[in-house]
Amino acid sequence: MKRRTGLAIAAMAITAMSLAACSSGDGGGSADGQAKLSILSWDGEAVMQPVIDAFEKANPDVTLDVSYSPPVQEYISTLQTRVLSGTAPDVFLIAAENKTNLIDGGHVLDLAGESFLDGIPDMNQRTYGRDGAVYGLSVSSWGSGIMYNVDMLKDVGWTEPPATWDEFLELCNALKDAGISTPYLEALDGIPTALVAFLGARDASQDFQMDAAIFDGSSSFEEEWTPALEQYNRLFTEGIETSTVAGIKPDQIIDEFAAGRVAMFPAGPWNVAGIREKAPDLNIAMMQVPGADGGEPYLAGAASPGWAINPKSENIDLAKTFLSFMASEEGISVYQEASNAITVTPNFDPVVDEAFAPLVPNIREGAFYLPQIAWTRAEDVLNIEATAQIQLMALGQATPEQVAAALDAKLAANPE
Repeated sequence: MKRRTGLAIAAMAITAMSLAACSSGDGGGSADGQAKLSILSWDGEAVMQPVIDAFEKANPDVTLDVSYSPPVQEYISTLQTRVLSGTAPDVFLIAAENKTNLIDGGHVLDLAGESFLDGIPDMNQRTYGRDGAVYGLSVSSWGSGIMYNVDMLKDVGWTEPPATWDEFLELCNALKDAGISTPYLEALDGIPTALVAFLGARDASQDFQMDAAIFDGSSSFEEEWTPALEQYNRLFTEGIETSTVAGIKPDQIIDEFAAGRVAMFPAGPWNVAGIREKAPDLNIAMMQVPGADGGEPYLAGAASPGWAINPKSENIDLAKTFLSFMASEEGISVYQEASNAITVTPNFDPVVDEAFAPLVPNIREGAFYLPQIAWTRAEDVLNIEATAQIQLMALGQATPEQVAAALDAKLAANPE
């Protein structure tokens, strides 16, 4: 969270008090004697209203007082303002971007042992937990793999997606030989999906301790990231992609894929509807990122933000009732229908587009990775540095070893 001056904090506190005046944040009783539970959501009203209606129908003596703030930065700022001013709602979302501040500040209740966590994947609990404590009920996850044009792959003899990175590059060369000049295209506006998946497979092989070792000094980015960077860099050294990807935008890639000029690109569930709209007759499917350097196929992804409880709330039991409803079959089915999220509770199977269905089991099991969530400090500066260094690598101006070394230097410059 960016540091703010005392003046800025004071100004935000005034804003928060205004918010509180408009939307009761004290969780007190309503005028008609019903219990009132205050909630801050980053899902908009279109998603939350069906949930509100279903909860209030199941709990007729309770009124939900829900306010909204869109993700990501505006939500984080709004919640921080209300926490600082003492007007935090009874229930709110803990996210990757604010979990450290909320946990370190004692602003979230430990939910470990609550029955509504039964069946929630370990990954979702670990993401919003620490030292055995769990601070958020994360009921959904997202994952990103590779979308491909099924007919293009069949035309070059591939009826099944490749399982290894070597096979993937072989497929790319076969597509190029068949006249597809751009078999695979990935924007470099962030840490690339394929690289993230390579690192996730490596982390899983180390019992999810890779980042802990980097941050406690027993390992390093150079040791852990260099092999994955070398494999990813083969896209450029072997001529699959060109340095021009350093400036391309994700929307351009979607347009190129929909037009049949790109055979494969990194994608998540949010891309499927757009492709269906742009190219309804296109035969598409999804695959995991093939395994590199002996690793398993994997996904980039993360547990979605979790519902957290304000430990200073006067309605903690009622807040737990709301979380129990969100994890119930009725609650999760209403939420999934409204949000199209990949929900992870064991009592409900989310309905998804058939093209994305192959990835759903891995997402629901928590077989994904995102470095920004695994990092324990300096997430913002490390993310910026990684993106910039990878762009230099794509341009041939940095080696994989130099990219990793730059991250070690950036981490060293940002101690505890």
